[in-house]
Amino acid sequence: MQSSVGKAPQLEFDTPRLRRHRQLRALKDRVARHAIAAGGLSVIVAVTLIFFYLLYEVFPLFRASSVEPLATYDRPGAAESVTRLLAIEEQGEKGMRLTARGLVYFFDVKNGVVESSVTLPVPEGAEVTAVAEGALGSRKVAVGFSSGEILMLQHDYRVTFPVGQQRLITPSVVYPQGETPIRLAPEGVALTSVALSDGDDNLMYVAVGSDGKLYGKRFEKEENFLSGEVTMEEVALALPASDAEIESIALSPNGRFLYLVQATGTIDMHDLSKPDKPALVDTVAAVTAGETITDLRFLLGGYALLVATDKGRVIQFFPVRDENNRFALEKIREFDSGSGDVVTLAMEERRKGFITASSDGAVAAFNTTAHNRALQEGLSDQPILRTALAPRANFLLVETADLKLHLVAVHNEHPDVSFSALWDKVWYEGYDKPDYIWQSSAANNDFEPKYSLMPLVFGTLKAAFYAMLLAVPLAICGAIYAAHFMAPAVRRKVKPAIELMEAIPTVILGFLAGLFFAPFMEENLPGVFAVLLIVPVGVVAFAFAWANAPKPLTQWVPDGWDAVVLIPVIVFLGWISFAISGYLEIWFFGGDMRLWLTRDMGIDYSQRNSLVIGVAMGIAVIPTIFSIAEDAIFSVPKHLMFGSLALGATPWQTMIRVILPTASPGIFSALMIGLGRAVGETMIVLMATGNTAIMDMNIFEGMRTLSANIAVEMPESEVGSSHFRILFLAGFVLFVFTFFVNTLAEYVRQRLRKKYSVI
Repeated sequence: MQSSVGKAPQLEFDTPRLRRHRQLRALKDRVARHAIAAGGLSVIVAVTLIFFYLLYEVFPLFRASSVEPLATYDRPGAAESVTRLLAIEEQGEKGMRLTARGLVYFFDVKNGVVESSVTLPVPEGAEVTAVAEGALGSRKVAVGFSSGEILMLQHDYRVTFPVGQQRLITPSVVYPQGETPIRLAPEGVALTSVALSDGDDNLMYVAVGSDGKLYGKRFEKEENFLSGEVTMEEVALALPASDAEIESIALSPNGRFLYLVQATGTIDMHDLSKPDKPALVDTVAAVTAGETITDLRFLLGGYALLVATDKGRVIQFFPVRDENNRFALEKIREFDSGSGDVVTLAMEERRKGFITASSDGAVAAFNTTAHNRALQEGLSDQPILRTALAPRANFLLVETADLKLHLVAVHNEHPDVSFSALWDKVWYEGYDKPDYIWQSSAANNDFEPKYSLMPLVFGTLKAAFYAMLLAVPLAICGAIYAAHFMAPAVRRKVKPAIELMEAIPTVILGFLAGLFFAPFMEENLPGVFAVLLIVPVGVVAFAFAWANAPKPLTQWVPDGWDAVVLIPVIVFLGWISFAISGYLEIWFFGGDMRLWLTRDMGIDYSQRNSLVIGVAMGIAVIPTIFSIAEDAIFSVPKHLMFGSLALGATPWQTMIRVILPTASPGIFSALMIGLGRAVGETMIVLMATGNTAIMDMNIFEGMRTLSANIAVEMPESEVGSSHFRILFLAGFVLFVFTFFVNTLAEYVRQRLRKKYSVI
């Protein structure tokens, strides 16, 4: 009988059960590997698709404009009569031609076939010598005659949809102030240039006679509030005297400013706000020596004046107030048509844009706000005489010297977008200097859109800065203490509690910040700053006292439980800070700190400001930074810490010299993820900032961020419009910024990991 004493037990490693277990584990590994790879690839694909979708929506903003010739035909109506005015109705289907004989022809713009004609009540023996359009979009026209009389007409287009038929447009001519011409100049004096202003309260005609003098009339309107009938009464109108020869005039649509163009190229700006006492506001030399003004038009809104010259230049002027609230006519910007001399200008009715027509048969499209030339195209080898632009700026009608009309489709969707309009200072109408401004809409159609992204980018970085200013010290210091100094029992309670804060919806934080914390901070502003002084000083003082307290007292608190002792101290110090807030306000700020800031320090105060955002968004960011940083610090190998302590280093020296460098990649990742969270935050800044798109580092002023702006304005924007696509551009900028920061963060993190991996 053999003894088994002293023999090792035989282990079986290849049993069927173990083989099945290994196979199942291998299958799980393969499934997990492929699932993780598929998930990672899905994330990459999703991010890539988001990038290309944003690019797809943004790309049309920078697509080149173009023109497309559609038709060419003989000038409709009497070919021997000179054309005084061309026009196209909104649908781009009907055109209008007004001749020197006083005939109005309505025709089909596709083939030039005359559909109807109207004979104006031209005085006997007279002809049309001057024409001026009223406010853009009004379709009102002042017609000046060689007899010295003037008439106002309006070309109208009635749109109907007969049963079983397509849209029917019926053109007509109406006379808002009657069919009888009004005499301005004496008999025998022809009107060579006319201007019209027809507002709600008054009607004004101003003209230049063949004798070089100014003539005009002004009528005050009064509406019967019961019948709605409008009656007009002529009032005295004093016109400015000018010794120089006047070539042309322009009258602002509201009737306030009159511009006189002299033969020398000088423009006199007169204020007619007091009809009996015109005042010369400013005189500017609009062109250089040897240059001639060929056309003078108002931009949409009637505030900015465009001056075209025979050197191919178009110069923009508008009134600017100085520090004494006085107007001066300032040259704002200049455009180069790129070919020939500018014969005439065609103004857009819904944008701050215009089209130039040159004597060499070329046209060019511009936008004043963007300060760019959107397109330039040669249409004919004949000189261009007149142009007409459809209200939607999608069709252009051109008359050339060979008495032909050319219909052109204009593809110019987003001329108001350029690099300078988005990222540079722009001098907007009504402002005293160039500035960064975001204001995408207003109450009237004459508004000049302001699409500068700089205030939004500035607001985004400002909100993130103040949020990180609060969150980084608290989160990093809290992570250091929790991971290295706190007792394990306390850490197991504190860490989940802080991470649970991340589950609080940001809309709740924004709601509390906007409706509770902002008013509370305004009422207790000295207390807020007292907290920043009293709490740190009080904590340090308590720590010093605790370190020098008798041993029997301090031994009651186990190691790592010190933070628990500080809780009532911090609560008490915070209560004290707000309890003395009223007294501090009386002692140091005259009873009202907000008024003191504004009056004595010149610092504006807004209730919903950056300080509120810093606290509210800081609370939202702290859990993210704390959790990642604490895990990184806690995950440092223990043998590094024990080795440092064994060599005589103190716990604090070990933390600074060993643990933090080793954990620096993780800490840096925490900071970058927290920054990304702050930059992309929407609801808190939406509800607690006031959404004022201003560029001011003042901590007591609000801001508007890229994400909040998208949330506010995207539901109201017109799909496919410049505004709509610029909002997508804002999202694209936010996407690129986040991608760049994350890429840089990953690069730095890898460098830190490589540098400290030897420790």
